[in-house]
Amino acid sequence: MNGRSTTRVQRLEWYLRRLHAMTPGEVGWRAGRLVEQRLPRRSLGAASRARLLGRANAGWEPVLHDFRNGVGRPVLLDRSRAREIAGRHPDQVAALVEAADRIRAGVVTYFGHPGARLGWPIDWNHDPVSDVRWPLVDAARIDHRTAAADPKWIWELNRLQHLPWLAEAWLFTGRDEFAELALVHLDSWLDQNRVGQGIAWRGAFEAGVRAVSVAVALQGLRDFDRLTDARFERVVRMLASSAELCWRHRSRYSSANNHLVGELAGLATVAILFPELAPSPRWERQAVHGLADEASRQILPDGAGAEQAVGYQVFTVELLMVVAVLLSARGDVIPAPLTAAIDRSADYLAAVVGDTDPDPRYGDDDEGFALRLGPEPRRTVRDHLGLVAAFTDNARAREAGTSTLAAGWVRAVRGTVEASPDVPAARRESGFVAPQGGLVVLRSPGRRITVDVGPLGYLAIAAHGHADALAVTVSLDGHDVVGQPGAASYYGHPEWRSVHRSTRAHPTVTVDGQSSSVPGGPFLWTRHARVRVRSVDLDRGIVDAEHDGYQRLAAPVTHRRWLSAPRGEPVVLVIDEVTGAGVHEMRTSWPLHPDLDVERVPQGHLVTRNGTTVLQILAAAVPGATLDEVRGDEETHLGWWSDRLESRVPSWLVGGSTRGATPLVAATLLCPPGHVPVDEFTVARRSDLITVAWRCGAERWEAVVDRSRPGAVTRRTR
Repeated sequence: MNGRSTTRVQRLEWYLRRLHAMTPGEVGWRAGRLVEQRLPRRSLGAASRARLLGRANAGWEPVLHDFRNGVGRPVLLDRSRAREIAGRHPDQVAALVEAADRIRAGVVTYFGHPGARLGWPIDWNHDPVSDVRWPLVDAARIDHRTAAADPKWIWELNRLQHLPWLAEAWLFTGRDEFAELALVHLDSWLDQNRVGQGIAWRGAFEAGVRAVSVAVALQGLRDFDRLTDARFERVVRMLASSAELCWRHRSRYSSANNHLVGELAGLATVAILFPELAPSPRWERQAVHGLADEASRQILPDGAGAEQAVGYQVFTVELLMVVAVLLSARGDVIPAPLTAAIDRSADYLAAVVGDTDPDPRYGDDDEGFALRLGPEPRRTVRDHLGLVAAFTDNARAREAGTSTLAAGWVRAVRGTVEASPDVPAARRESGFVAPQGGLVVLRSPGRRITVDVGPLGYLAIAAHGHADALAVTVSLDGHDVVGQPGAASYYGHPEWRSVHRSTRAHPTVTVDGQSSSVPGGPFLWTRHARVRVRSVDLDRGIVDAEHDGYQRLAAPVTHRRWLSAPRGEPVVLVIDEVTGAGVHEMRTSWPLHPDLDVERVPQGHLVTRNGTTVLQILAAAVPGATLDEVRGDEETHLGWWSDRLESRVPSWLVGGSTRGATPLVAATLLCPPGHVPVDEFTVARRSDLITVAWRCGAERWEAVVDRSRPGAVTRRTR
């Protein structure tokens, strides 16, 4: 079978798996879309002025006049605010201007790729990283999933999120070359990317995210004398076509995740900033109503993101914030579901990061920005919280957040000043459980433990979730020690993506080398592991939960995990049990941060940083544990850590395995430096009791689990 035939077969197999995740209603809707895409249709952007502007005698000169003067619309970027921000944040402004100068030099950097030179004139369909030119054909005909290049890079370029940088740099410095370059980039982009043609128009989501940046940047350039009627008209027509596409082809059913929020945010932004467009009142109603609904769905009642991916939670909330800020600047009452979602998300994220803890890393993260108003390469959780605090004055966000240029613009719009934090740190030093999101956080001084007891992801495809049911992470003194491996790749390295989403790469248990959920494609899961929480006791530091992901095996089994980490007790105990039928292999995995080294010791591994002991990890099992460790393996793709998409660095993945007839039991001790070495570590199972014992110096410890009762874990010295 040749390569082309293989690709066709792979495509057909993917479509069959994707079809299986759809309801009959979705199948009918998608069939209708396929028919519609093949029918000739004239976009709204190509309509007559009378149809586009709703008046027979309409002209672009008065429209541009009102746009320049901010008549009938809110204003985000303007010169007076720029002066105010430059006075308060000179270092941040200098960094922004430096980023704009890199754009002037033709250098862009996306994800973990090295910087790329675009050349001049820019070919907006050429990816210099892979040296692939995407075809200028009907966008619906481009299959980005099986293409020779990574569509993420070319999409990032075509989001035009550097245009606000150029507009800001002009406002901050008064140097016309920034404004002129922004308009020249828009001219050339419009020349090369006719509506509906090419990879830039592959999907309404990209059109929506791009529309936000173009609309805001254009407003920042509104009084530049080279923004002519003709230039203005071309851009607005493109934005009108984008808005139309966002509504007509919005993501629905099993695809209605952050993509739908991006589409509705783009639609709302165009409608709010260009009220002269005839459909704008209807577009705004549709978009704002839809965003209010999605805010309630995608930010769960406990504040966690429904997609089970913290990067997408931040991205989704900031899309909501773009629209909320514009509505606020216009003097409107913001729909309550929007502000409620923004605030409860901030409360959740602030509780997770606490005072000094690192960002959570569960699920996918493509480093997406709703609107780039600062030069930072990616949005951290604390940057995001600072932005929320600037908008809603959320107390926890204000305490945990950091100041950014984006937050400065929002404060300038809101007319608020940066306030001193006033929330007692102790409020965030306690543990908590997010029952809908399924995250348990247990804290002790200098230590944060998280346990994933949530669903795989959002909706039937769970696109951005990872197969990490019951994963346990450990941060010590503000540093990741045991963590999640990161997304690694979306399209550029399929083999990386496959492993980094798998159970084996995460801090949990793998049975027979299989993942707890079944993948159907890079952004599709066909069978979801379901977690059952038996008990969470924050006061005693106990979590007891199980999942059914391995019930699909020929000899079905259930994985149950107990974690015991009482506040004030330095040693963390994890007990895993596999029960059911047959003979199986059970393997525990503990992915370690890249700055850590590992030495094999009796019964486990000694973890060090620059020669200083950080943690001792001991393993015991019934019927017996075999230790393993791997780092930077190019064949299995195990032992890697990814902080940026399309990049990875070697890191230790340690653990142990046992094989035999069920029931199988494994125990892991995580011991901090003051309690090392620990030895004589054993585990035994008799009827409903699991007994774990260890020696720490002169003290002998014992933990007993009564399997018949939820959360029945006791530990004591003997």
